[in-house]
Amino acid sequence: MRIAVVGAGLGGVAAAAGLHRLGHEVTLFERGPELREAGTGIVVMPNGLRALDALGLGGDVRGHVMRVSGGGLRDWRGRPLLVTDLAQARQEVEMPAMADRAELHRALRAPLPAGLVRTATPVERLEPGPAGVTLISGGGPVARADAVIAADGTRSTLRAQLFPGHPGVRRTGRMDLRGMLPRPAGLATELLATQLVDRRSGAMFGLFPIGENRLYWFTDSVLHGGPPGADEARRQMLALMADWHPLVTALIEATPPADVHVDAICHLAEPLPAFAAGRVALLGDAAHAMSPDLGQGAAQAFEDAAALCRHLAGAEPADAARRLLDYDAERRPSANRVMRAASRQSRLTSRTGIAASLRDTLLRAVPSRLATRRLAALWHVQDEPPGARDVAAGQ
Repeated sequence: MRIAVVGAGLGGVAAAAGLHRLGHEVTLFERGPELREAGTGIVVMPNGLRALDALGLGGDVRGHVMRVSGGGLRDWRGRPLLVTDLAQARQEVEMPAMADRAELHRALRAPLPAGLVRTATPVERLEPGPAGVTLISGGGPVARADAVIAADGTRSTLRAQLFPGHPGVRRTGRMDLRGMLPRPAGLATELLATQLVDRRSGAMFGLFPIGENRLYWFTDSVLHGGPPGADEARRQMLALMADWHPLVTALIEATPPADVHVDAICHLAEPLPAFAAGRVALLGDAAHAMSPDLGQGAAQAFEDAAALCRHLAGAEPADAARRLLDYDAERRPSANRVMRAASRQSRLTSRTGIAASLRDTLLRAVPSRLATRRLAALWHVQDEPPGARDVAAGQ
């Protein structure tokens, strides 16, 4: 079957590689001038690792599985709120992997022959016909496919065409600041794989290792108006977190501005009515853009890619629409549950005042063994995780 994949982010590249491996005639379209992935670190949850294994792409990523022993949730001064024993969790379930986003992208696209990739080709719209779909770029047709996988991101152009009445994405009113830097000597290891939350401002700081020598950190805070540039956002975070655990400001200050990334956090205003329409299917953020609070964005995209490959294995052109409906039936309920759970987690960790004080009191009362079991359950089964399971998931 001729399959066009639109969008060469992590999910699109994984889907293209998996479909090519099945023997389909795949073309990957990317609006940028080259195949690349910008950004910092990324967490791939165990369900995402299993999806990559199914696609034949898990080997390299599994070399980045986290090896830290502790984790959980702490207050802004670093005092424990919900402590998890990751060494114990490792005995019950797989651990997440922490990777450099650019390195992960290179590994996933490595199996794709260069001739299958068309860069600098933004697909503006699709024209479905009785025997296929025509892709339009630059005002004219650039390809015809038996099926199209729209993986064109959070603000998907193709999603808007398929569902013109859908409100699309909206901002959550929060800002995500991320950075990566070499690991300092003598680092306080108890803060690795943890999130610090501030009941006064609702802000958050997370810290995760990437291999032995690098660190990935992120902040999540209230956003007023449009997102500032990286320099201004960095200054704002240093001022907001001046009295936090000293490691927080030290790491932010030590990260070169060029290695700091800032985004307004967005998610779908409401779930889509379908992930497929005719010969077109949506994947990743185009289908279920969610807040990063459960660290499930990449994992859900990889699950989409693996499901598409299962349902399109051995498919002929006449099978496309029916096979994509099967994909929708499998993935939409599960992905939408995770999307809702991420929104709940965002509300939980961003609380302030009395509600946040009560949250902290309740979290301190949870025994470490119970917190560890619930964390392991969250990583093993992603369907409708209870709120108490969400708090230590990672971003």
